Amino acid sequence: MCNNIIEKQYKTEEEFLANYDANKYEKPSVTVDMLIFTINKTKSENYRALSNKSLQILMVKRKDYPYKDKWAIPGGFAKIDENIKDSALRELKEETNLDNVYMEQLYTWGDVGRDPRTRVVSVSYMALANKEELDVKAGDDAAEANWFDVSYTLDNVTNEDGIEKKDYILQLKNDEVTLQATIRENKTINHNIIDIKYEIINNGDIAFDHAKIIAYALYRLKTKVEWSDIAFHLMPDEFTIGDLQDTYSLILGKELIAPNFRRKMKPMLIDIGKESEDIAGHRPAKLFKFNPNWKEEGGIF
Repeated sequence: MCNNIIEKQYKTEEEFLANYDANKYEKPSVTVDMLIFTINKTKSENYRALSNKSLQILMVKRKDYPYKDKWAIPGGFAKIDENIKDSALRELKEETNLDNVYMEQLYTWGDVGRDPRTRVVSVSYMALANKEELDVKAGDDAAEANWFDVSYTLDNVTNEDGIEKKDYILQLKNDEVTLQATIRENKTINHNIIDIKYEIINNGDIAFDHAKIIAYALYRLKTKVEWSDIAFHLMPDEFTIGDLQDTYSLILGKELIAPNFRRKMKPMLIDIGKESEDIAGHRPAKLFKFNPNWKEEGGIF
């Protein structure tokens, strides 16, 4: 019926579009949020010990309300004439001074009430980069931009009315600030359909619903590392297989057996015929580059 009415009113699509009322529906605002991960390497004073490594995420301290002085994922509003990814690239540059990093779309967040200003839908992106190549600077909308060590640990599991509830502790920490939030994963199974929803139990000093977004990004990063070559974006151009193994172990949260790891990584590596610089107490190790032409056959782990 509606289609017949439209056909009687407008004989061409051009005519329809020329008369279309763009205010017919309410317009939510659209933002982009960037989760930028890197590996931080701190050399131990004990030359016999391996370098300490941690997974880090970049956060900005908000300069204005809402959530003034709280920490947030870098991001901002998309412009009306921008593609979404172009908005993400622009905001990344404006807020952190970063560009030319690997970035992929992560998820779209649209819960009602997630932003106290207005109805806001956010498209999140995950970026991975080698820290040695980054020059981070806070932009005009941020008071500070700092790296935080990030961890996500299971705290409690309960079952209520057929819903499995898992509480996780998200912790972001650097030398000056510690942020901690509690995220609950609610899992229901109905007729073989699995539904998982996340809720924030305690936000800590993390702005908006960004604690939930970070937790989801960590889950996706860990999952994707198991079947793709995404972890190589965290590495320098030349690296040792030991450093690569440390990076995989850190993201996966488990120790990996060296011979098995080397066998699985072999198709993805190019031996460049060089060795690392001699470090007191350690033998030089072979250096490798990523092989972009490796053939993926199933998962890595």
